[in-house]
Amino acid sequence: MFKLSAIILILMLCHFEMAAQDYGSLKGTVTDNEGKALPGATVRLEPDGHSTETDALGYFSINKLFAGNYRITVSMVGKAGYRNNIKITTAVNHLIIKLSDEERELNEVAISENRSSADNLVKLERSAMPVTVISRHTIELMGSRRLDEVLKEQTGIAIVNDIGGGSRAVGVQMQGFSSEYVMILIDGQPMVGRNSGNFDLSRISVSNIERIEIIKGASSCLFGSEALGGAINIVTRYGALQRQVLVAANYGSLNITDVTLEGETPFASRRGSASVSANYYRTDGFNTNPKYVQRGTTAPPYNNYALQGRMKYRLTPHGTLGFSGRYGLRKSFMSKDFGLGLISGDNQNEQDLNLSVTFDHHFNSGLRSMSRYYYTNFQSDQSVDWQQSNSNITKDIFVQNLFRFEQQFAYGFSNMLKFTGGLGGSLETMKDISLSNPGSVSNGFAFLQGDWQLSRVLGLVGGIRYDLTNAYGSKLNPSLGLQYKIAPALSFKAGAGTGFKAPDFKSRYLVFYNPAANYLVVGNEVLRQTLNQLDKQGQISEISAFLLNQLDQNLQAERSTSLNLSFEWKPKDQIKIEAGIFHHSLRNQINSIRVATGTGNRNIFTYQNLPKAVNKGVDFSFAISPVKNLELSAGYQYLIARDLSIIDSIKAGHYPYNQNIHDPATGKSYAPKPADYWGIENRSRQMVNFKAFYNYRPWDANINLRINYRGKYPFGDRNGNQFIDRYDTFVNGFLMLNAAFEKKMMKQHLSIRLTVDNILNYTDGLMPGQPGRIILAGLTYRLYQD
Repeated sequence: MFKLSAIILILMLCHFEMAAQDYGSLKGTVTDNEGKALPGATVRLEPDGHSTETDALGYFSINKLFAGNYRITVSMVGKAGYRNNIKITTAVNHLIIKLSDEERELNEVAISENRSSADNLVKLERSAMPVTVISRHTIELMGSRRLDEVLKEQTGIAIVNDIGGGSRAVGVQMQGFSSEYVMILIDGQPMVGRNSGNFDLSRISVSNIERIEIIKGASSCLFGSEALGGAINIVTRYGALQRQVLVAANYGSLNITDVTLEGETPFASRRGSASVSANYYRTDGFNTNPKYVQRGTTAPPYNNYALQGRMKYRLTPHGTLGFSGRYGLRKSFMSKDFGLGLISGDNQNEQDLNLSVTFDHHFNSGLRSMSRYYYTNFQSDQSVDWQQSNSNITKDIFVQNLFRFEQQFAYGFSNMLKFTGGLGGSLETMKDISLSNPGSVSNGFAFLQGDWQLSRVLGLVGGIRYDLTNAYGSKLNPSLGLQYKIAPALSFKAGAGTGFKAPDFKSRYLVFYNPAANYLVVGNEVLRQTLNQLDKQGQISEISAFLLNQLDQNLQAERSTSLNLSFEWKPKDQIKIEAGIFHHSLRNQINSIRVATGTGNRNIFTYQNLPKAVNKGVDFSFAISPVKNLELSAGYQYLIARDLSIIDSIKAGHYPYNQNIHDPATGKSYAPKPADYWGIENRSRQMVNFKAFYNYRPWDANINLRINYRGKYPFGDRNGNQFIDRYDTFVNGFLMLNAAFEKKMMKQHLSIRLTVDNILNYTDGLMPGQPGRIILAGLTYRLYQD
């Protein structure tokens, strides 16, 4: 694999044009419409990311520029942005730029106009599926520290905990899709390492995030498997404006300590830029169920270390080289006393490494090429012991590697018609002491996305992706989107796409025992041989022969079809309203099912495909600025998530869904009807959020209040009829109230912050990962030249 990496890198370096070049320079002034100089305006040149700021006279200068075509962007708080294409010659080039008064763009979670990542030619905002963007400014105002804290306050997104994994895996649920269907990417490259399907969002600090891009709905057309329900792309900081250093520290409840050190600098006459960020985070954990866990915690204490860096360097007038890397380490230990004289010790260490190199090349013909190589490694060592006897209950050592190469191309025939395409491949390997001969997964892919602006009011975007895997053959996933401006203030968007997800290693090969809940999980590929072995050892009391014959080595890839329709109405600059409907149809959704019973009433589970399921609903959001410096926004989602095969079985009276429903209040029982089926576990039908951001300029202070409501959702089947009805166990609806205050001083070099999360101190024993009230105070100091 090292030789392969070296070959790929050599091929990328072959693009370089190292001949001596002549340089030019750009000088100019930025003023308002009346000709008054504007100091502090940011001037940025792409594609290489040259950046500077205007001085007290509104003057700026950028030297040592390669001759050629550039895109210039000028921005300033309170003024409308300026964007234009310019040509730099081997001389001094002069510009006079005027900025008009600000055109307000409300709602910090907004569709961007041109936000393709510096390491990715695919413009996510032009996806057929809905895309929203959370800016760095909004993240800072919220006072959030980890990625899950940011996402849980967004419309249509819920944060869930994997209880079987010791409540460590803090995953995301989006428009009814659980965490295993949502791909997490950093700078357009997929991250690996999941706990029972959940990618632990709390592993990621937000300190070095430039923005977060969220795609809702089937995104396999862009990203392949794992993005069947959507994708979340984390874009890290790049393109340093000037040399600066940031030091931030937060401390508060649960002995939470959050310390960040960042530095960034341009170099080589601003042809290059580099940034690095280090973060340390710790917490004592917490206990939301003291009646059950008398001593210890339901959410573990842990120490988290993260180091991340990114560098760009423009080698030639047409070529830019980029490097990025991230290393994360988490150590946690959690003891539990269940009141039975036994204390368990749960220990887990996780580390992940992500490295990537890119080469971005612009050809004279207008063709743009980007070569991307990516490597990631994830390791997890988890064990549970009885502390009194120092005996091991269970142990799982897990190592995952992903090697990936991708070649992208972008070409515009005109401003009306543009194409982006690519091809590549990946190799994924996994080692686990609980896995039986997993082998490796190789994947080849090719994709094409087209963007056609038919007229001033009508645009189309379409895409298609072909994936070929060594285990599940080939899949073709198309998508199509339409954008139509009905009136100057009213627009309509529609998107449709398909997705697929191949079964992962664990659902195919994992054999794992959970002693706390007394259940065994057996991968589908090794189901029969594992049960036969247990039967010979006398550990089986009952096997469902019908299910065994039906399920053994018969797990199919999952498919989905997504449809999204939405309207956006902006009657005034200070008002924006959006409303939409979504419908996701799933086929062969993978779900767990009990296939046998072991001795000691131990349940034995494997995996099966559900014939058909649906996630459908509506969402609504608005943003308004009723007075200057005050922005209000809100969002609402109504969701129905159901396994349609259960409804069909209830109608037909098939076992096990023909069992009577028991009403514990009256003691009566009755035959089930389709209307008695509530839906899939852990899905709330209603979710609401509200945000208020206010900037008090005389004090240079910001204050915000955020309210999040999640309606009740089913936790588990209590009466044993194999589906959720109204008499089963539910988590009650709850309200979260969060607030933050920030004051800037010393010409904005120093800021003090106070954040209070969960002001109402709401907890629930069925929500082991939701802490009570958290109060944190923090200081941030930025060292840079005024």
